Amino acid sequence: MNKSGDNRRLPLVTCVVAVLCFSLITAFTTPAWSQASASDQQQGTAAGAGMQAAAAVSTILYFPFKGAFAIGGGIVGGLAYLFSGGSEQTAKSIWIPSMYGTYVIVPEHLTGDRPVRFLGVAAESERATADPVQ
Repeated sequence: MNKSGDNRRLPLVTCVVAVLCFSLITAFTTPAWSQASASDQQQGTAAGAGMQAAAAVSTILYFPFKGAFAIGGGIVGGLAYLFSGGSEQTAKSIWIPSMYGTYVIVPEHLTGDRPVRFLGVAAESERATADPVQ
């Protein structure tokens, strides 16, 4: 038997298993997060189940792009930190927009009750400490 043929199928099998695992995790965690939300009137209905399924599918499509953007921002921010002589402010100006934001789509995002933030925004408490008092 040719062992090189088995080695070429391994990455494909690994990718399929990873996508299936991620799909199952997303399918079961999205409904749990949405139970504490404002759309409780749709819980247990066909429309609510449809919105949760649509949110799970949306997350599966959206997360790889957001994850890749965050990883890229982490790398670029780290390089900016090094090349700026250790300026944490320079690195944070890249890290915050790329790493913060929405990673999981929930039904409230699909209904428009909550915004999807691909680019992250620093928390209000961080902004208050970063801004000098006049």
